[in-house]
Amino acid sequence: MQFEELHTERLILRKLTPEVYDHIHETMGNSELMEFLGLASAEDLAIEKDKYSKGLATHNRTFVHFQLIEKVSGRIIGGCGYHTWFPKHNRAEIGYDLKHEGDKRKGYMTEALATVIDYGFNEMGLHRVEALAAPDNEPSLQLLKKFGFVFEGTLREHYNVGGNLEDSVMYSLLKQEYKKL
Repeated sequence: MQFEELHTERLILRKLTPEVYDHIHETMGNSELMEFLGLASAEDLAIEKDKYSKGLATHNRTFVHFQLIEKVSGRIIGGCGYHTWFPKHNRAEIGYDLKHEGDKRKGYMTEALATVIDYGFNEMGLHRVEALAAPDNEPSLQLLKKFGFVFEGTLREHYNVGGNLEDSVMYSLLKQEYKKL
C-alpha cells in the first residue's frame, strides 16, 4: 500500500485513515505494527489493538490522522489530525500531540498544524474546524490563538481524566476566517 504523505520543512506527515488501519492490522506482524505506529511497548500495542478491534469509524463520522515523522531522524514524534469528522456537515475536531517532552517548544506542532489545517479546508472540504483543550493547557491554547481559532465556551465536566471530571474549552475556526489569515 502506498501511504500518502505531506511534507514540511522538518516533518513528514504520513496520512492514516480507517483504510490504512485495516491494511496494517491485516498485513503486519506485531513488531512491524509497533515500528509503523511508533509504539514503545507491548502494552502500547495491546491498547492499540484493542482500540482497533472496537472500530474506528461509523456510518456518519470518520477521521484523518497524520503521524509526525522527524525528517532527520525518522522518529515518529507525535500526531495531528481530524477525529470526529462529520463529512455531511463539513466539520471535524482537530487534535494533536507530541510524544516526548524533549520535542516540545521547538515549533514542530506549529509547523504541522499549518499544513493540517490547510489540508482540512482545501482537501477535505471542511467549513468548520473545532478544537477542545483543557482550560489550563496554555501551550495548546496559545497554538489555537496563533492560528486564529475563536473561543466559543466552556464544556463543564466534559472529560474524565483519571476518575476526575474536568472542563474543556471549545474553540473553532471557520473557512472564511482561515482565508483571511
